[in-house]
Order: sequence, then structure tokens, then C-alpha cells
Amino acid sequence: MGLFNKKNAKINTNGDARSSTGSSLSASSGLKSPPLTARNSAGFSPSAIDVSLPAPPDPTLDPAAYLKSIFAVRARCGLVYQRAKRNQLAHFDVDGSKFGETAAYLVSILKRDYAPDYDKIPAHSRWSHFEAGGRPRVDQLLQSWPSSVDVQERTRRLIDLFLVSVLLDAGAGTKWSYKSKESGKIYKRSEGLAVASLEMFKAGFFSSEELEPCQVDVEGLKRLSLQQLARGLQVSEDNPIAGLEGRAGLLSRLGDALKNSALFGREGRPGHMLDYLLSHPTTQAASVPIITVPTLWTVLINGLSCVWPSTRTQIDGVSLGDAWPCSSMPPSPPRLPWENIVPFHKLTQWLCYSLMVPMTKVMKIHFAGTELLTGLPEYRNGGLLIDTGLLTLKDKDANRGLAAYRDNAMQKGQPNMEVVPLFSTDDDVIVEWRAVTVGFLDDLLVEVNGILGLSGQDKLSLAQLLEAGTWKVSNHDAQDKQTTMLTSSRAVEN
Repeated sequence: MGLFNKKNAKINTNGDARSSTGSSLSASSGLKSPPLTARNSAGFSPSAIDVSLPAPPDPTLDPAAYLKSIFAVRARCGLVYQRAKRNQLAHFDVDGSKFGETAAYLVSILKRDYAPDYDKIPAHSRWSHFEAGGRPRVDQLLQSWPSSVDVQERTRRLIDLFLVSVLLDAGAGTKWSYKSKESGKIYKRSEGLAVASLEMFKAGFFSSEELEPCQVDVEGLKRLSLQQLARGLQVSEDNPIAGLEGRAGLLSRLGDALKNSALFGREGRPGHMLDYLLSHPTTQAASVPIITVPTLWTVLINGLSCVWPSTRTQIDGVSLGDAWPCSSMPPSPPRLPWENIVPFHKLTQWLCYSLMVPMTKVMKIHFAGTELLTGLPEYRNGGLLIDTGLLTLKDKDANRGLAAYRDNAMQKGQPNMEVVPLFSTDDDVIVEWRAVTVGFLDDLLVEVNGILGLSGQDKLSLAQLLEAGTWKVSNHDAQDKQTTMLTSSRAVEN
């Protein structure tokens, strides 16, 4: 893929967040990252810096570490995608003639909203959701803090906010909405959860410090009750939200994870990962700090490991999180236990995309290796492939899914209007669908850039295509078609 030149490697650590060896921030210290010095970034070109990324973990030696790494996501999904390009999937028929039409549709949306200023498309992240309704809420939040709050603390606070907001960003259901206390406007889905979490953050829901409401810390999370969370999200009998108890449990487990002072400081705040990252031996101090994506990844995948359900797929007793067996993986007898598993780590990738933005905007940090991140394998992006006819569910699976939907609709409080196939998160249909979504998003990016005539540094990044293309049309246009499959939990964690 030509990510970075790995010759003459200067960094031989994999940035494993399970150990703080070599970092100036130890488990017993309260040290923060070194104060920033004046920098002149004029003429700075990150591509001119020789940044070497670590090699992927060896799956033959440590398959669990490999399957939890960012390197494995695209590689493993690619094996399923190769079958899709030959129309040899177990659960879907693939109409290759629809690929060009899908790309052209995305191009029409991009031209409508951004032509000719495609460089103005922001990266896909939680920041954009906070601006629902066209209100620059994050900028307003930054402006509300006194000048005595330095740039590093401002960034820490945004990391606090963004991490909690992403963890709360699970499927809310079709009946829930949130009325902003500040504007009086009503928002739903991800945008509603973003606005709700921001207003809760400002009100001190996640902080244990009465005089410092705009932070997230261990004590604040551990004392947050289910009733308080329901109040903050405006949940009622007439305004139900899916998975309220799950969200409360997730935040409580986040409080446990934040007790790792090597990563999150003595205060147990997500924002203190900034200090860990800036002090890490893989971080380079050029005219701007350069942090590698694998270093950020290991902080999140290992530092937050106790947040995810322990009942997920395991290898050698290690829970892998969002990684699942898939029948469409190519056989390789004698197959080892890990060889049929496809990892996605959707929520961890969503965290990476989201946390990089405030660190880049406020601290001017550059992240090396962003090309390792994939398109997010979730129902919006995957739904586009179905709604445009690229993928069609095979009859036997469609009938099974519709039967499951009818059974589910008989339960009190469950939807019974949008008649679509229903599958559980671990169903082979869903795993295959998510895997080919990753592959198609990569190829759609190449096709879209080609149609637009963008090359070199002008090319759209995958994060830009997600933001202004696939996620946008699937979140609005495609949802109106009501043809996208449902899972029993749209919130595929980790």
C-alpha cells in the first residue's frame, strides 16, 4: 500500500500500551507531558519526515495480539472481499455492474455539497456530529474556557468529551430523540447522542469535581447512576432509548479502565492519554509532534480492553472484542483456531478517527499511519452497498432474517413497521457483510478520486469519503428507503 518507508527503521517498539517502559510518564508519577515550545510549522511537510511504523504482530506466535491489531483488519477483511469480487460469497449475490453506479452516486453527492473545494471536506469524526444543525458547538465550548486553560488542558478536556461521547454513540432506536437545552431543537440518532453527551459534559455529569464540570474522571463515572444517565439523555416511557442499561454499564467499566494511571494519570482522565502519547518513545518532535497511529491504537485497544464484553470471541483465553468467525474465510487445512476470524474493531477505529481531530486541530499534532485505518464496517456504510444493489441477500438468508424480524416484532416495545431482515451481531450474514464493506469502501475511494480527477495530495482520504459520502448518504437518503438490514444490536462494540 505504500504507507510509509519501513527501510532504515528508527523505531523498533510496537508502542504496546500495556507497558509504560521508556515513557516519561510512569504509573507512580503525576508528570504531565513537557510544555510545548514555540514552533514554526511554516513549510512543514510530514511526508518529508522518515516515520517508520512497527511491524504487525506475528499471528503464528501471538494470534490474539495480531487479531487485536489495526494491521489485521484490512488484511483479514480482504480475504472475504476477494471472494466478493468473484461473486462467491456465502450469503450475498454481488452485482459488479452496480459498482460504477454507486461510485457515481457518491460523486454526485460530493459535487453537490463541496465542488470544487473538496479539500474543505473534514475528516470523519465525532466533531462533525457535535455541529448538528450547523452550530459550532466545540468551538463555542473552547471559547467558553478562560485563557488560563492552556492548549494541552484544552485538548485533554476535548479527549475526555469525545471518548465518552463515542462510547455513548450506539444505536438509539427509532423512537428516541433529544431536545437541546441550549437551542430547543430536536435531534435523533448519532447527532442526538452527540448533542446530549456534550450538554451532559458541560453540566458535569461525568466529573467528580464540582468546580471543574468539563472533565471525565474515574469517580465521576463510577458514581453516575442509571437514573442520572436516563435523565441526561431525556429518556422516558414516551421517549425510550435502546440499550440504556448497556450504556450505563459501559461507562462504569470505563471508570475501571481509567484507573490505569500509566495511561490516564493519577486523576484517571481519558485526556491524560495525551501526556502518554507525547512522551512515548515512538513520538517524534519535529516542528509539530508526530504520533503514530499504532501507538494511539494500542492505548485504546489495550487500555480500554476491560470496557468491552468478555463474552466475545476468544483466542488462548484472550477476548478479541469486535472480531468474529466467518465461513467465507478461505480454508487452509489444517486450519488453526484463529484463521477463520475476521476482526473489525469498529468502535476503536471510530475512537481513533474522532480523537485524532481535536489533537490535530488544537495541538497541531500530526498522525503518521492514518492509512492503516479502514472504513467503518457498520450499518450505514454497509447499508449503502445493499441500497444501491451492489449486494443482494440470498433468498434463504432473507427468508431466515424476515422470520426473525416477525418473531421479534411480536415482543412488546419492538419495532413492527420497518420490515427488513433481522440478524444477531454474530450471525455469519452480518460478519460477511461487514467484511466486504471494508473492501468495497477502499475500492470506492479509488474510483471516486478517479472520477473527480483528484491525484497526489489533492486526493480524498478515506476519512473524507466517509464523512461527505458513504456515511452521509446512508444516514439520510438510504435510511429513507428502509431496505438496510438490521442487527439485534446496531451498536457493534469495540
